[in-house]
Amino acid sequence: MSDVNHLGWDFPAPFTLDITVQPGDIDALQHVNNVTYLGWLEAVSWAHSKSLDLDWDTYERLGVACVVRRHELDYLAPTHLGDELVAATWVSRNDGRLSLWRRFQIIRPADGVTVLRGHSHFVSVRLDNGRPCRMPKEFSEGYRVMIEET
Repeated sequence: MSDVNHLGWDFPAPFTLDITVQPGDIDALQHVNNVTYLGWLEAVSWAHSKSLDLDWDTYERLGVACVVRRHELDYLAPTHLGDELVAATWVSRNDGRLSLWRRFQIIRPADGVTVLRGHSHFVSVRLDNGRPCRMPKEFSEGYRVMIEET
């Protein structure tokens, strides 16, 4: 799945991560469990953060992390064992103070179907006490908005 630009993304130039559905992802209904999708969103978020040089070591050095405050997920189509998927993310808002928001989309390239859309709100918190705090310059500059939402 090297060229993902031809897929029907909701927004241009996503950061993407390839996924293949594994046996442990399947639930009693024989499709991917909804909790698994959340794990994939975390994985694509972390991969994107690492690409921006905002990995866990950086979070520890700064003493600040981004944590999820809210997820909104729309499960649009089931996926099954062996399906190849592409998860995408975009930073959609960053207030430069406390909060940033990400958009997500997962597409099954075999048929071009979007199987999930999501939106998450993150807040900056201090690692020593878990309390919200002003985001460091590295977050306000590194987590640049990738899309224009209307």
